[in-house]
Amino acid sequence: MARQERNSGGLVEFFKTIIYAGLIAVGIHSFLFEPFYIPSGSMVPTLLVGDYLVVNKFAEGYSRFSFPFAPNLFSGRVLGHAIRRGDVLVFRPPGDMSEDFIKRVIGLPGDTIQVTNGQLLINGTQVPRVDEGDYTDDSSGMPVVARDYQETLPGGKVHQILKVTDAPEDVGGFDPNNTPVYTVPPGDLFMMGDNRDNSEDSRFLDGPVGYVPMENVIGPAQLIFFSIDLKHPFWEVWEWPFEIRWNRMFHSIT
Repeated sequence: MARQERNSGGLVEFFKTIIYAGLIAVGIHSFLFEPFYIPSGSMVPTLLVGDYLVVNKFAEGYSRFSFPFAPNLFSGRVLGHAIRRGDVLVFRPPGDMSEDFIKRVIGLPGDTIQVTNGQLLINGTQVPRVDEGDYTDDSSGMPVVARDYQETLPGGKVHQILKVTDAPEDVGGFDPNNTPVYTVPPGDLFMMGDNRDNSEDSRFLDGPVGYVPMENVIGPAQLIFFSIDLKHPFWEVWEWPFEIRWNRMFHSIT
């Protein structure tokens, strides 16, 4: 009888442990950290297709989009510090609330943003960039040779961008290399991809991104915890170890 009671008690403890572990995992995912997968090349060279990221959900405060299913419990952001220019953020685009996007903060509320002849201007001043040579971007499945620049934003944030050309372009009747002057509305952000000629971002006001309300921000991307280059078919298991980008594991995002 005592043995049967011990077995029953052990089974109860086992299920309690499973439940506690599940609740802890849900709590971490809901309030602290969330994984995110990079499906496109709009943030190359900073982020590559196949990168898996950790998004810090508490660093810049919480909004309803910080939680699963985005419950409409409150408006705005609470806790955390202010969002900074140059942060790489995961957010819900106002034009497509069904999925998450990732871009870099270029403009803060009240800033003016413009692109002229491929050059970024913030508050009327051209953002300096240093040419660091060619970069072959194969994120779209076909290799494209672009120029790799080191860009320095106001405030001192330094990061890499890609530019294929500074010449005028026609993207659905809009030229992303020669834009009007944007004035970022109060409470909003102006977001751009680091792969400047392969990013649908705030330059396209009629697109899914446009101006991004701060409330839509889920959190900053801080760490690449895994990365894989899926160039081979799934059944070629012998290629799996060679597809892992070991040099990107636990790489901080700047």
